Amino acid sequence: MLRLSALYRYPIKSAIAEPLQASALDVLGLAGDRRWMLVEESSGRFLTQRALPHMSQLSAACRGEQGLVLNGPGLPELNVAVPGPDAPLRGVTVWRDTLRVPDAGDAAAAWVTEFIGKPTRLVQVPTERARSTQSGYGLDTDKVGFADGFPILLIGQASLDDLSARVGWPLEMLRFRPNLVVEGSEAFAEDGWKRIRIGEVEFRVVKPCSRCILTTIDPQTGVRSEDREPLTTLKTYREQGGEIMFGQNLVNDGVGQVAVGMPVTILE
Repeated sequence: MLRLSALYRYPIKSAIAEPLQASALDVLGLAGDRRWMLVEESSGRFLTQRALPHMSQLSAACRGEQGLVLNGPGLPELNVAVPGPDAPLRGVTVWRDTLRVPDAGDAAAAWVTEFIGKPTRLVQVPTERARSTQSGYGLDTDKVGFADGFPILLIGQASLDDLSARVGWPLEMLRFRPNLVVEGSEAFAEDGWKRIRIGEVEFRVVKPCSRCILTTIDPQTGVRSEDREPLTTLKTYREQGGEIMFGQNLVNDGVGQVAVGMPVTILE
């Protein structure tokens, strides 16, 4: 039987994962997932572990409508409130998308600037300011917060086990930053799924996930592997059209609740 074996959200884009036992789903995916982001103060360009591996040591605990609790090495804990309706808007860029979103204020900016090491702002995306998902996939009405292209990423545990066996050591699932981990399937079975149901919520499988250098960063230490694993091995058998694919991007149809242990049903 297929079941949901792990559930993760990432309150700040490219920061530490927050393991969950259950989560609500809203129109942007898992509630609280990648609704906050660090950006360069001067340009509004988004910041990630791709260029700043030490972001893997940034912890943000989601407190829903109460905001975030930030923690980082050598820094005091900081509570950050969700920006109010009168908060100033900041122009930001995520890949090819530009949008204006609320700034989290100067206290948060001072904290993240010290952590990053250059002038940085913390921003938040309310539902009404969300982006459209990657063009050419899914529906025109599909929305996403600050995730790269789609609201939810699913990986089969057997797919990771297959890759680990080829690499020669047990890889951490969090290198690949999934939201949903499913066990009980064959390796890469998720490549053939089109629609699934978890609990009472249905999901569309819209696009394979193209992987980047971020997967070579140890999620515990922030150290990048010199041999470029696991990308080196993935390239030998998971390359499609010049991109290395691992995991599937999903969009949830409707809202509801998912929890670890729930059965996963393949609808199509």
